[in-house]
Amino acid sequence: MAELTTARILVASNRGPVSFSSAPDGTLTLRRGGGGLVSGLSAIDDPNAVWVCAALGDADRTAARRSPQGRLDRGGFDVGGQAVRMLDIDPAVFDQAYNGIANSTLWFVHHLLYDTPVAPAFDAGFREQWASFEEYNAAFAAALAAEAAPGAAVLVQDYHLSLTPALLRELRPDLRISYFSHIPWAPVDYFRLLPDDIAVRVLTGVLGADRAGFHTRRWAHAFADCCAQLLGADVDHDDLSVTYQGRTTRLGVHSLGADGEFLRERSHRPDVDERLQTLRRAVGDRRTIVRVDRTELSKNIVRGLLAYRHLLRTRPEWRERVVHIAFAYPSRQDLAEYRSYTEAVRRISEEINTEFGTASWQPLILQVEDDFARSLAAYRLADVALVNPIRDGMNLVAKEIPVVSDEGCALVLSREAGAHAELAEDALTINPYDVVATAEALHRALSMPADERTERTKRLAAAAVALSPQQWFLDQLTALG
Repeated sequence: MAELTTARILVASNRGPVSFSSAPDGTLTLRRGGGGLVSGLSAIDDPNAVWVCAALGDADRTAARRSPQGRLDRGGFDVGGQAVRMLDIDPAVFDQAYNGIANSTLWFVHHLLYDTPVAPAFDAGFREQWASFEEYNAAFAAALAAEAAPGAAVLVQDYHLSLTPALLRELRPDLRISYFSHIPWAPVDYFRLLPDDIAVRVLTGVLGADRAGFHTRRWAHAFADCCAQLLGADVDHDDLSVTYQGRTTRLGVHSLGADGEFLRERSHRPDVDERLQTLRRAVGDRRTIVRVDRTELSKNIVRGLLAYRHLLRTRPEWRERVVHIAFAYPSRQDLAEYRSYTEAVRRISEEINTEFGTASWQPLILQVEDDFARSLAAYRLADVALVNPIRDGMNLVAKEIPVVSDEGCALVLSREAGAHAELAEDALTINPYDVVATAEALHRALSMPADERTERTKRLAAAAVALSPQQWFLDQLTALG
């Protein structure tokens, strides 16, 4: 085991930079992932940096088992020169930790999603799930402790691993540990929905880090308020720090930007051009309202569709003149709430096309099959971008569309998206729950003069790429010392 303790920089996240699929003959095929974290890590010039992640399916588990200590780079897999340790966590433990706690409890709390007259109900089944969540986080802490060189920097990512910093601190007090929350942090009154002991465990888990990072000051202050009121911690809102039981955790604000160079290059490849032509044929010379989301409850797709229907009902001048392109890619379909939500999206979309469609006009184009090239094509075609989440840590779509849009787009943006802190001045701000006001904002956006739309788009794009994923990552590493 001693030969493994060489990493000076480590990253931990539930999903890693690679995933696997298997053929009937057992052959494994590796696929590299994308996203801001993958882009950010590319800035690290250290051949010994290690990324610790979980095996997410049977093929991943097979790959992990074929590799010494789960180290894919030592198991004969080409992981692009990266050192990746994939944890083969028991599938039942993983399911309860990931679906039961991370995605059905912590996600719901931080995004304010509960139907509180009936949920949550923290019963004995919940306690079993919580035990699995502790076991899952302990597996990450043990792997990081085994991989890290003395005094190494460890960057723990997101709500799935909110207990890991404190667990790792117990195993390796010599390490410099940071935690970053890619999602919002709940206000204290909502965070109190959690059982008291569980709320304390989550907060003290994060406080095991030397630094805790958030996308906006709003989320950082919400975390600090929870620490003050539930733990009695000393909070310095000006200095952004929390002191509890003799240890101080500094809070950082690091707003993840869009990868402008990659997006501009990728959006003009032949596969995107092909899909763009297909969309143009479907739209004709009409204006476009574009949204690209996962069918995630917090993305608020249903109210966005209701707002578009209200626009067509109350502003008949837009009939036959606009098409809503809605890409709603499946998410967490193993959870009943998400299957029901996806069905609601389909149903309302069909109702809109039935109510308003004509022989020559389909008012809404809904696609639910994930296709990145098609998403980029829609970005390029957008006259209006609709980003109306109930609550979102950042929301990169709000930043990506202005970067990619060919003719400039007006951005209709929820005030509850983290991106709003940076983009509000040039966006049309909406209350995500107000369907009528959202419809009016869509009308204003469609009516915006071309020169105004162009100038707003330039400023939005500049703000969107101000902090690249690479610099975002390096800033956190530098702040950690």
